Amino acid sequence: MKRINILLGLVMGIGLLLCACTDDLDQMPVTETTSNDVYSEAANYKMVLAKIYASYVLAGQGQGGDNGDLTTINGQDFSRGYFNLQEAATDEVANTWLSGNNLVDLTYINWSAKDSWVSDTYYWLFFNIALCNEFLRNCSDEAISKFSSSEQEEIRAYKSEARFMRAFSYWMVLDLYRKGPKVDENTPVTGFIPEAYDGISLFDFVESELRELVSEGSSSLSDTNEYGRASKPTALALLARLYLNSAVYRGSVDTKYYTECITACHKVISNPAYYLEPDYAKLFNADNHKRSHEILFAMVCDATTSVTWGGGTYLVCGSCGNSSTQDPAKYGLTNGWGMFRARGEITSKFGDVNNTNDTRAMFYTDGQEQSFTGAIDNQSEGYFFEKFTNLTDEGEAASNSAATGCSTDYPMLRLADVYLMAAEAFLRGGAGISRSEALDLVNEVRLRAYNNDESGKISDADFTLDFMLDERGRELYLESVRRTDLIRFGKFTSNAYIWQWKGGVLDGRSVNDRYNIYPIPDTDLTANPNLTNPLY
Repeated sequence: MKRINILLGLVMGIGLLLCACTDDLDQMPVTETTSNDVYSEAANYKMVLAKIYASYVLAGQGQGGDNGDLTTINGQDFSRGYFNLQEAATDEVANTWLSGNNLVDLTYINWSAKDSWVSDTYYWLFFNIALCNEFLRNCSDEAISKFSSSEQEEIRAYKSEARFMRAFSYWMVLDLYRKGPKVDENTPVTGFIPEAYDGISLFDFVESELRELVSEGSSSLSDTNEYGRASKPTALALLARLYLNSAVYRGSVDTKYYTECITACHKVISNPAYYLEPDYAKLFNADNHKRSHEILFAMVCDATTSVTWGGGTYLVCGSCGNSSTQDPAKYGLTNGWGMFRARGEITSKFGDVNNTNDTRAMFYTDGQEQSFTGAIDNQSEGYFFEKFTNLTDEGEAASNSAATGCSTDYPMLRLADVYLMAAEAFLRGGAGISRSEALDLVNEVRLRAYNNDESGKISDADFTLDFMLDERGRELYLESVRRTDLIRFGKFTSNAYIWQWKGGVLDGRSVNDRYNIYPIPDTDLTANPNLTNPLY
């Protein structure tokens, strides 16, 4: 059984402190005054911090989301909604159960402010933010003065982690919705209409929080931490991602933070504790918690302590067909769900996937057509993904996936991504790294993919922005970055890049640029007149 202290500290009763209020203006989750009982003991702070981390991947207090924390339309945890929003509309994922899984509009890039996944993900993010704010309210010097000096020091360290988790959630709000309510630990929990963040103010808030957390001082994160928890390198990687997308987030191509992106990346890359995992496949198996030298942050899943049908379970089970010739046991599964397949555009970036030396080309092709000739929900068209498994390093099933899900964590930030971000930032005009150094970073990632075969390296002439977008697709597919990448390259909605069924037609087409941003749900527009959806 995987032992991760932060999740083993989870107390199920913590969730009883939270509710989703639907009265008039209180549309986002708020905390009740019974939290005074929880924060009366120093030991409980770690338990609440565990809840904050777990809220990314657990939907409730019981196994598989029973006794739910939040009433949602689809009844699923945050991780499933986030994956759907980042992958379903892109050139990577073709969903099978379109109507049954409410994925028609996401798949065809035709959603509205009433879309169920758009709404669920939005409310999960503000539920997570509410958890962080309530925790921070109880971390003031006055609130913790009743504890011993050592306990106070420990709680202050937890406070930094909660601030990171709030910044991470707000970064997702920025990336997905580009605006949202402005709430922090000083915001009243009832009877208050929050001001609205726009893209620039959201960017500034997240940047300010992350910069303080990576600085030297009492309010900063620890240089190291146990797996599954935030540290300075975690925050630096997120800061780099914020900077790389600065022109998108701030709404101006004249606003560039590419040098700052390289600076943040360099601080992670130069840290001797981090190096690329030699075996790419081991980053996505049930023992991937052992890969803390590359996985900087992950949604932690464990079939004993944190059973979920989202996170790694969704990726492993969802990637395995239930009507193909696949053997679920090959992936450590009891059964496959057949939820999604790879679109032909992403698999074609590897050339012939059956003969390439690129070990990242992990697709099941037997009996499958690579591209579509008809409907996107035809399970025989589109290869199945084999990237994520529920196998241990020894090749054994880590759990009974039908009963308790998978024990595979879902990486959110990886060192290879940091390498590629630094290289791309250089190509976009960033300083602090030479062209040859940037190219070397790309080739380190590719050499790993080709088992150190020199044929995997690219030349200086190949080192272009278009190549970088394709390389990110090869390295990071299924890791919930594709939509963000396509938007940054101006290829998500435009006719600069067309893939099958983009825009709801077989041959693909461009769509309205408004779909670069998801809309604030109608329910929150009604609750808060400070929020608007001018593009919808």
